[in-house]
Amino acid sequence: MVKQGSFPGPPGAAPGGPAGALAGKKSVKKNPNVPNRSYALDGEDDKKRTNLGNTGLLMALLSEMWIVHIAIIMGGTIGMSFFFPQYNRYSDDELWNITCYWKLGWLLPMPYTLICFFGLALPFRTPKFLYHDDLKKRRCDNLYILTVTRGNNREAVYRAWNGHKHLERLHPSVRVHVLTDEPFFFENINCYTCPKSFNTARSKYKARALEWYRQTMRYTEHDWVLHLDEESVIDDESVRRCLEFIWYETDYHMGQGVILYNQYQYWKNWIFTVADSLRVGDDLSRFQIQFSYIHRPIFGCHGSFLMNNGLVENSVTWDLGSLTEDYEFAMAAWAQGFRCGKVPGFIREQSPLAFMDFLKQRRRWFVGIWRLHHFLPKLWAFFWTLGIFSLYGTIASVPLGFLVKLDTPRWFGLCKDLTFCTFVYLYILGIFVQDVDKGKNPLLIILHIPMTFVIQYIAVIMEALSVMYGIVFPPKDFDVIKK
Repeated sequence: MVKQGSFPGPPGAAPGGPAGALAGKKSVKKNPNVPNRSYALDGEDDKKRTNLGNTGLLMALLSEMWIVHIAIIMGGTIGMSFFFPQYNRYSDDELWNITCYWKLGWLLPMPYTLICFFGLALPFRTPKFLYHDDLKKRRCDNLYILTVTRGNNREAVYRAWNGHKHLERLHPSVRVHVLTDEPFFFENINCYTCPKSFNTARSKYKARALEWYRQTMRYTEHDWVLHLDEESVIDDESVRRCLEFIWYETDYHMGQGVILYNQYQYWKNWIFTVADSLRVGDDLSRFQIQFSYIHRPIFGCHGSFLMNNGLVENSVTWDLGSLTEDYEFAMAAWAQGFRCGKVPGFIREQSPLAFMDFLKQRRRWFVGIWRLHHFLPKLWAFFWTLGIFSLYGTIASVPLGFLVKLDTPRWFGLCKDLTFCTFVYLYILGIFVQDVDKGKNPLLIILHIPMTFVIQYIAVIMEALSVMYGIVFPPKDFDVIKK
């Protein structure tokens, strides 16, 4: 394991805390890129909260929904396979025929959907009945809630700051910071600005700024940093759950929660709202297995709502040269023996609002994961690529079905129906959870279910197009999208 202790930083940085007066213990030379005091608690705490959500309700609901997941998916699969013969022409007289060759595309997503099905079928672990006052707490000196942004979007910077600054009132260890790139410095907020003169061996953009911040803050094993993107918003209850994770989940040095995409302009664009609901379903299924049961980042991690102990940050560092620095960070941490757990909370973000931004976002993820020098990321990227052939096979089966009048073997159809029901359910579950969190009218929540069923066909095509875009036109650099 890695030796515990502080990590040497650049001159002017105070161990275990901000450089300068924010540490409050040492008199050091003032750093113009670092605020000399905290501005979070200036003024009266009477402004309307913007970091709202129904975290407690959602966690209580999800902890009991695993049986509902099984019932709906298996019920849909059995219904399609055995009770709707007019929809699916299945045969019990043969195991294979010529139509199975082009229908193989139906089964290509099955490795992904099986992983997700088991993630949904396993109980959604929450801290209910697990934490109590008699448990020994792990020491936590600082929890840095860090919003990372380039800084050129002033509205986003102040939106994040105003939404989070009151969180320092929740506990003495909480620190709310904003990290930008020079020349974007904002006065009268806790703005840390990575200077242009700072260089690393490999990292650029976000990773470079995070590496400067790490060296400036000089984390110890008693410090934690919660990484957020510029549009990310975390509510008070989820911060409390972050603290409980730090105090009581002593086996883990990394944690991640669920990301929702309902903070801003939710349902403004129906297609992008439904498309990102798959990511919510993915968090509640595939990543639920990883963080609740396996405790190794076999599927990587998200760059937002990633909470790391200072020991991990100092051991791995952010001097990484990948398009998906978060995934590479997780793999490096795993290689060094660090384990991860689930933070039972939520953050809220925003979906892309333009078609090309959607394609560029997915393209960067696909290409960045594929280029990582590890077996598992390449395997998951390969499965992602299979989605293209699944789309081709589905399209081809329509005209070929009219030309070749042969029934599908029932076992084949059963596998296809399980894949289809699981995949569609991930979209519907994502929308349902976000609607409940947003406090939508129950009638509107019900209406959104058939809407999602229809729109997800468009979203699937868009996902396949983004992979093809990445294969034909791989990005030469980091794409910044507008939100």
